[in-house]
Amino acid sequence: MEEMVDNNRTAPESESIQASPELAVDFCGMAMRTPLVLLSGCVGFGREYTRVQGFSHDQVGAVCLKGTTFEARLGNAAHRLAETPMGLINAIGLQNPGVSKVVDDILPTLDFSETRYIANVSGSTLEEYEAVTRRFDDSPIDAIEINISCPNVKEGGVAFGNDPAMSARVVEVCRRVTDKPLITKLSPNQTDIADNARRCIEAGSDAFAVINTLMGMAIDSETRRTVIGNNQGGLSGPAIKPVALLKVHQVYQVCRDHGIPIIGQGGLMTAADALEFIIAGATAVGVGTALFYDPLVCDTINAGIADYLRRHQMASVRELVGTLQLNG
Repeated sequence: MEEMVDNNRTAPESESIQASPELAVDFCGMAMRTPLVLLSGCVGFGREYTRVQGFSHDQVGAVCLKGTTFEARLGNAAHRLAETPMGLINAIGLQNPGVSKVVDDILPTLDFSETRYIANVSGSTLEEYEAVTRRFDDSPIDAIEINISCPNVKEGGVAFGNDPAMSARVVEVCRRVTDKPLITKLSPNQTDIADNARRCIEAGSDAFAVINTLMGMAIDSETRRTVIGNNQGGLSGPAIKPVALLKVHQVYQVCRDHGIPIIGQGGLMTAADALEFIIAGATAVGVGTALFYDPLVCDTINAGIADYLRRHQMASVRELVGTLQLNG
């Protein structure tokens, strides 16, 4: 499949992927029609979401595929999802068919002229991260997102992403086996996200996704039991947006001088939310939990961004990136 790979594409390949001038962004050399990225875990492996009537790839710049491990995984016991007043708790447990199945059977069914596709690499050891990344390197995938929020089984289960040195080590082993753009997905569940970003850049990260979910719990007071089968899970949705905005701003302070782009994500529901992330320093923005509320929300978000640009006499959304003015 190597002949299908082109890591240096700077322009779309067909009419169906041509970008709107005001919404188009360049992300690690990938020409994206809009700054919207459909987030990992929310749209399966890309094909599932295309069944939604009214959806068009014209609405998004990229699709991030479901988290993939080396071997197939069944995931956690039910319940895996719990709705909260301002979001969603999930503990899916990385259910997936394994990287060989994804590369050999799923990727050939995707139309890479429609949009950019980003793989999500997950693992429990450094060796697994390396092996999964190596397998995706020999595929037509456009970029690779590294999910460093996974537990390191060799270190007692502590998440790779909560230790800056460990995070950098994951990036380093992945960088060794691919020239594709590496996007490191940073966890908010750590002491100093800016230091983590700095170390990941030094290890070879090309971009960041900021942030992953916050850890949370849901309890049924009648049964006095946790709702989620795994007891705890990742909280997404509107409740985490203020945290996500701060983390994007903090990471942007590290990234701006290096030309490292950010996908801002976490609680984005509206065009106003997307604009806030871009102003804080994000080049692209991730849409996830919002899709469960409104599967066609991307079209509405794009229209709102375009309207803002016209009202503020901006020719491109790129002019807005990192324009936050702090008080004092």
